[in-house]
Amino acid sequence: METQAADLYRHRFDAGERGRKAALWTILVRRFLQRFVPPEAVLLDLGAGLCEGINAFRARTRLALEPDLEHLRHAAGGVRPLSADAVRPLPLRDASVDSVLASNVFEHFPDKAALSRCLAELHRVLRPGGALLVIQPNIRYTGGAYWDFYDHHLPLTERSLEEALALAGFAVEKTIPRFLPYTTKTRIALPAAALRLYLSVPLLWRFFGQQSFILARRA
Repeated sequence: METQAADLYRHRFDAGERGRKAALWTILVRRFLQRFVPPEAVLLDLGAGLCEGINAFRARTRLALEPDLEHLRHAAGGVRPLSADAVRPLPLRDASVDSVLASNVFEHFPDKAALSRCLAELHRVLRPGGALLVIQPNIRYTGGAYWDFYDHHLPLTERSLEEALALAGFAVEKTIPRFLPYTTKTRIALPAAALRLYLSVPLLWRFFGQQSFILARRA
Protein backbone atom coordinates (compact mmCIF):
# COMPACT_ATOMS: atom_id res chain seq x y z
CA MET A 1 0.00 0.00 0.00
CA GLU A 2 2.78 2.44 0.93
CA THR A 3 4.75 1.63 -2.22
CA GLN A 4 1.63 2.08 -4.36
CA ALA A 5 0.96 5.53 -2.87
CA ALA A 6 4.57 6.62 -3.39
CA ASP A 7 4.52 5.38 -6.99
CA LEU A 8 1.25 7.22 -7.64
CA TYR A 9 2.63 10.52 -6.37
CA ARG A 10 5.82 10.13 -8.40
CA HIS A 11 3.69 9.62 -11.49
CA ARG A 12 1.34 12.51 -10.66
CA PHE A 13 3.87 15.20 -9.66
CA ASP A 14 7.35 15.69 -11.03
CA ALA A 15 10.07 17.43 -9.01
CA GLY A 16 9.18 20.86 -10.41
CA GLU A 17 5.51 20.45 -9.53
CA ARG A 18 6.35 19.30 -6.02
CA GLY A 19 8.51 22.40 -5.51
CA ARG A 20 5.71 24.61 -6.78
CA LYS A 21 3.22 22.93 -4.44
CA ALA A 22 5.48 23.67 -1.48
CA ALA A 23 5.64 27.35 -2.47
CA LEU A 24 1.86 27.50 -2.84
CA TRP A 25 1.38 25.92 0.57
CA THR A 26 3.64 28.51 2.16
CA ILE A 27 1.45 31.29 0.76
CA LEU A 28 -1.80 29.53 1.67
CA VAL A 29 -0.71 29.05 5.27
CA ARG A 30 0.69 32.54 5.76
CA ARG A 31 -2.16 34.37 4.00
CA PHE A 32 -5.12 32.33 5.25
CA LEU A 33 -4.73 29.20 7.39
CA GLN A 34 -2.25 30.29 10.06
CA ARG A 35 -4.82 32.64 11.65
CA PHE A 36 -6.76 29.58 12.84
CA VAL A 37 -3.73 27.91 14.46
CA PRO A 38 -2.19 29.68 17.49
CA PRO A 39 1.63 29.61 17.62
CA GLU A 40 1.46 27.66 20.92
CA ALA A 41 -0.83 24.98 19.45
CA VAL A 42 -0.27 21.26 18.98
CA LEU A 43 -1.12 20.85 15.28
CA LEU A 44 -1.88 17.54 13.56
CA ASP A 45 -1.77 17.27 9.76
CA LEU A 46 -4.04 14.33 8.93
CA GLY A 47 -2.79 12.64 5.77
CA ALA A 48 0.22 14.92 5.45
CA GLY A 49 1.30 13.61 2.05
CA LEU A 50 4.68 15.10 1.18
CA CYS A 51 4.40 17.38 4.25
CA GLU A 52 4.19 20.65 2.30
CA GLY A 53 1.34 21.86 4.51
CA ILE A 54 2.65 21.00 7.97
CA ASN A 55 6.13 22.28 7.04
CA ALA A 56 4.68 25.74 6.38
CA PHE A 57 2.87 26.22 9.71
CA ARG A 58 4.14 27.81 12.90
CA ALA A 59 3.08 25.81 15.96
CA ARG A 60 4.61 24.64 19.21
CA THR A 61 4.25 21.00 18.16
CA ARG A 62 3.71 19.85 14.58
CA LEU A 63 2.60 16.27 13.88
CA ALA A 64 2.55 14.79 10.37
CA LEU A 65 0.36 11.67 10.11
CA GLU A 66 0.85 9.67 6.94
CA PRO A 67 1.02 5.91 6.29
CA ASP A 68 3.73 6.22 3.64
CA LEU A 69 7.21 6.33 5.19
CA GLU A 70 8.73 7.73 1.99
CA HIS A 71 6.39 10.72 2.17
CA LEU A 72 7.29 11.36 5.80
CA ARG A 73 10.95 11.78 4.83
CA HIS A 74 9.92 15.19 3.47
CA ALA A 75 8.97 16.43 6.95
CA ALA A 76 10.94 19.51 7.97
CA GLY A 77 13.05 19.69 11.09
CA GLY A 78 10.83 20.09 14.12
CA VAL A 79 7.95 18.14 12.55
CA ARG A 80 7.22 14.84 14.29
CA PRO A 81 6.32 12.10 11.78
CA LEU A 82 3.61 9.59 12.66
CA SER A 83 3.42 6.56 10.38
CA ALA A 84 -0.26 5.69 10.69
CA ASP A 85 -3.44 5.43 8.63
CA ALA A 86 -6.12 8.10 9.04
CA VAL A 87 -8.92 5.51 8.82
CA ARG A 88 -7.61 3.59 11.86
CA PRO A 89 -7.44 4.61 15.54
CA LEU A 90 -5.03 7.51 15.86
CA PRO A 91 -1.85 6.98 17.92
CA LEU A 92 -2.59 9.99 20.13
CA ARG A 93 -3.98 10.53 23.63
CA ASP A 94 -7.44 11.90 24.31
CA ALA A 95 -7.67 15.73 24.13
CA SER A 96 -3.96 16.08 23.26
CA VAL A 97 -4.28 18.17 20.08
CA ASP A 98 -5.32 21.81 19.63
CA SER A 99 -5.79 21.94 15.84
CA VAL A 100 -6.13 19.48 12.97
CA LEU A 101 -5.54 20.13 9.28
CA ALA A 102 -7.35 17.74 6.93
CA SER A 103 -6.53 18.85 3.40
CA ASN A 104 -7.49 16.67 0.45
CA VAL A 105 -7.83 13.61 2.67
CA PHE A 106 -11.42 12.48 2.96
CA GLU A 107 -11.93 11.85 -0.77
CA HIS A 108 -9.38 9.03 -0.44
CA PHE A 109 -11.43 7.17 2.18
CA PRO A 110 -13.15 3.98 0.97
CA ASP A 111 -16.62 4.89 2.26
CA LYS A 112 -18.66 7.05 4.64
CA ALA A 113 -18.26 4.58 7.49
CA ALA A 114 -14.50 5.19 7.36
CA LEU A 115 -15.10 8.95 7.39
CA SER A 116 -17.36 8.65 10.43
CA ARG A 117 -14.75 6.59 12.28
CA CYS A 118 -12.05 9.13 11.47
CA LEU A 119 -14.17 12.09 12.60
CA ALA A 120 -14.91 10.28 15.86
CA GLU A 121 -11.17 9.82 16.38
CA LEU A 122 -10.50 13.48 15.63
CA HIS A 123 -13.16 14.44 18.15
CA ARG A 124 -11.43 12.21 20.70
CA VAL A 125 -7.91 13.62 20.24
CA LEU A 126 -8.92 17.29 19.96
CA ARG A 127 -9.23 19.37 23.09
CA PRO A 128 -12.66 20.96 23.75
CA GLY A 129 -12.91 23.96 21.43
CA GLY A 130 -10.09 22.62 19.26
CA ALA A 131 -10.21 23.50 15.56
CA LEU A 132 -10.58 21.18 12.59
CA LEU A 133 -9.59 22.84 9.30
CA VAL A 134 -10.86 21.01 6.23
CA ILE A 135 -9.97 21.71 2.61
CA GLN A 136 -11.96 19.34 0.46
CA PRO A 137 -12.76 18.92 -3.25
CA ASN A 138 -16.46 19.67 -3.66
CA ILE A 139 -18.09 17.35 -6.19
CA ARG A 140 -20.87 19.91 -6.67
CA TYR A 141 -18.34 22.16 -8.46
CA THR A 142 -15.75 19.72 -9.80
CA GLY A 143 -18.32 17.52 -11.51
CA GLY A 144 -16.82 14.54 -13.30
CA ALA A 145 -13.29 15.88 -12.84
CA TYR A 146 -13.57 14.62 -9.25
CA TRP A 147 -12.75 11.18 -10.64
CA ASP A 148 -9.69 12.23 -12.66
CA PHE A 149 -7.50 10.97 -9.82
CA TYR A 150 -7.26 7.21 -9.43
CA ASP A 151 -7.21 7.32 -5.61
CA HIS A 152 -10.45 9.30 -5.22
CA HIS A 153 -13.28 7.19 -3.78
CA LEU A 154 -15.65 9.20 -1.59
CA PRO A 155 -17.65 12.06 -3.19
CA LEU A 156 -18.57 14.91 -0.84
CA THR A 157 -20.13 18.36 -0.98
CA GLU A 158 -19.79 20.98 1.74
CA ARG A 159 -23.31 20.13 2.94
CA SER A 160 -22.72 16.39 3.30
CA LEU A 161 -19.47 17.10 5.13
CA GLU A 162 -21.21 19.55 7.47
CA GLU A 163 -23.73 16.82 8.33
CA ALA A 164 -20.97 14.29 8.99
CA LEU A 165 -19.19 16.77 11.26
CA ALA A 166 -22.37 17.51 13.21
CA LEU A 167 -23.02 13.79 13.74
CA ALA A 168 -19.46 13.44 15.07
CA GLY A 169 -19.99 16.18 17.67
CA PHE A 170 -18.41 19.14 15.87
CA ALA A 171 -19.84 22.64 15.61
CA VAL A 172 -19.28 24.16 12.17
CA GLU A 173 -18.05 27.73 12.61
CA LYS A 174 -17.27 28.76 9.04
CA THR A 175 -17.95 27.30 5.60
CA ILE A 176 -16.68 28.59 2.27
CA PRO A 177 -18.34 26.34 -0.36
CA ARG A 178 -16.11 27.67 -3.14
CA PHE A 179 -12.59 28.39 -1.95
CA LEU A 180 -9.56 27.06 -3.85
CA PRO A 181 -9.29 25.78 -7.43
CA TYR A 182 -9.51 22.00 -7.69
CA THR A 183 -5.92 21.06 -8.45
CA THR A 184 -2.41 22.37 -9.10
CA LYS A 185 -2.26 20.03 -12.11
CA THR A 186 -2.82 22.69 -14.78
CA ARG A 187 -1.52 23.06 -18.32
CA ILE A 188 0.08 26.38 -17.44
CA ALA A 189 2.12 26.50 -14.24
CA LEU A 190 0.85 29.58 -12.45
CA PRO A 191 3.39 31.52 -10.37
CA ALA A 192 3.03 31.56 -6.60
CA ALA A 193 2.17 35.26 -6.81
CA ALA A 194 -1.07 34.30 -8.58
CA LEU A 195 -2.26 32.50 -5.45
CA ARG A 196 -1.37 35.55 -3.35
CA LEU A 197 -3.59 37.67 -5.60
CA TYR A 198 -6.34 35.03 -5.68
CA LEU A 199 -6.56 34.86 -1.88
CA SER A 200 -6.78 38.64 -1.61
CA VAL A 201 -9.83 38.82 -3.95
CA PRO A 202 -12.60 36.57 -2.53
CA LEU A 203 -14.83 37.46 -5.49
CA LEU A 204 -12.57 35.24 -7.61
CA TRP A 205 -13.36 32.26 -5.39
CA ARG A 206 -16.96 32.25 -6.64
CA PHE A 207 -15.77 31.67 -10.20
CA PHE A 208 -12.73 29.43 -9.75
CA GLY A 209 -13.24 27.73 -6.38
CA GLN A 210 -13.95 24.01 -6.61
CA GLN A 211 -12.69 23.07 -3.17
CA SER A 212 -14.50 23.96 0.04
CA PHE A 213 -13.07 25.22 3.29
CA ILE A 214 -14.71 24.31 6.59
CA LEU A 215 -13.68 25.38 10.09
CA ALA A 216 -15.30 23.21 12.76
CA ARG A 217 -14.69 23.00 16.49
CA ARG A 218 -14.92 20.14 18.91
CA ALA A 219 -18.02 20.83 20.96
